Amino acid sequence: MSEPEIEVVRHARARRMRLSVDPRSGRVKLTLPPRASLKKGMDWAREQQGWIAAQQAKMPEARPFAPGARIPIGDAEVEIVWPATGAGRTPRLAGDRLFCGGPREGLERRIERWLRLAALDLLSEETAEYAERAGVTVTKVSIGDPRGRWGSCASSGQIRYSWRLLLAPSHVRRSTVAHEVAHRIHMNHSPAFHRVVAELYEGDPERARAWLKRNGAALHWYGR
Repeated sequence: MSEPEIEVVRHARARRMRLSVDPRSGRVKLTLPPRASLKKGMDWAREQQGWIAAQQAKMPEARPFAPGARIPIGDAEVEIVWPATGAGRTPRLAGDRLFCGGPREGLERRIERWLRLAALDLLSEETAEYAERAGVTVTKVSIGDPRGRWGSCASSGQIRYSWRLLLAPSHVRRSTVAHEVAHRIHMNHSPAFHRVVAELYEGDPERARAWLKRNGAALHWYGR
């Protein structure tokens, strides 16, 4: 068994050594107090290989964007079709199939690029919808692939989302959009803020948050 790569982080408020495995990536992190011995910390971490392996075995299964793979887009499940006669390099969604032509090399990149653009279009549209409902302005909508946040709102009015929200059920995605737009009124998580989210959103925000807590890590394994 090869030793896993271990990321070492020193934390000013850490009182003891701590080992963790990121469920979004499988990366192993060793947190050390400011003055702890690096050698002792690494020796201790290497002794935990059995525990590390057990945690990584619990990770969601990698789901590459390969021919025949099925991926969620909102409330639907879509099959990647390649090769697709008459289809160009740019993927095209028709019903529950995502057709993509071109060479096999680079297929995964083309699929992910298409998903990112689709996410940006949809999230921009829904952000504008909620912003109008709230009577606020959003200066810019962008996407990225952060490991720890599904959305963020800056005081400048810019909102940034994880493109992987496209892979989540629509009620989860829309709840996240309502959450970020509500930050244009309250840049905090006060009771007043949560009241605005509840007023904007059509459903129960707690249900959407619970879904992300249970299933969010698995979304990071699509395309891997």
